[in-house]
Amino acid sequence: MDATVIEAQPRETGSKAARDIRNNNHVPCILYGPAVESTPLQVPINAMNKLIYGRNAPVAEVQVDGETHNCILKDYDLHPITDRPLHADFQALEEGRKVTLTVPIHFKGVPLGQKNGGDTQMIVRELEISVLPENIPAQVEIDIEDLAIGDSIHVYDLDVDYDVKMAEAQTLVTVVAPHIETAPTPAAEEEEEEEITLADLTEE
Repeated sequence: MDATVIEAQPRETGSKAARDIRNNNHVPCILYGPAVESTPLQVPINAMNKLIYGRNAPVAEVQVDGETHNCILKDYDLHPITDRPLHADFQALEEGRKVTLTVPIHFKGVPLGQKNGGDTQMIVRELEISVLPENIPAQVEIDIEDLAIGDSIHVYDLDVDYDVKMAEAQTLVTVVAPHIETAPTPAAEEEEEEEITLADLTEE
């Protein structure tokens, strides 16, 4: 489990305190878990951005008051215009107890069908999984090099050691035939010219 180390500090609660924290380039947070008392924290905004917008699973070692908690970023709120983190929830992990989280997908390679002119469409870029803390993957890697035009990969095609909390029939990636624009036939051109002529006569 590759975790981001975050140095957090205790914080005061309340709307004014939260506003002051944000003005100081920190994000108000809550740490909770099965064996952890709910604790209000503040985290540097740079560390939060790295966790939210990084390419790996949102796993963190949150350090506060001399203690280290292995956590996942369970939920967060963003500003509707600036996408600045406004608040976040960290769930402490417990050894031997599965946790549900979202992990990014890394599609590996260029499909054969794309090399032959097809269009690769990545339908889903994240997987929701249930897994033991020690087995949380940084990414879900899916090899797509052998996909020909018309081929797809679905959830049921995955060979992984954890539970995927999505419909088995969900398509993750597909390669479709290229869109070919056909030139209008002479009959179609004549029909279009006739429609234009009739429109002109109507206007007169």
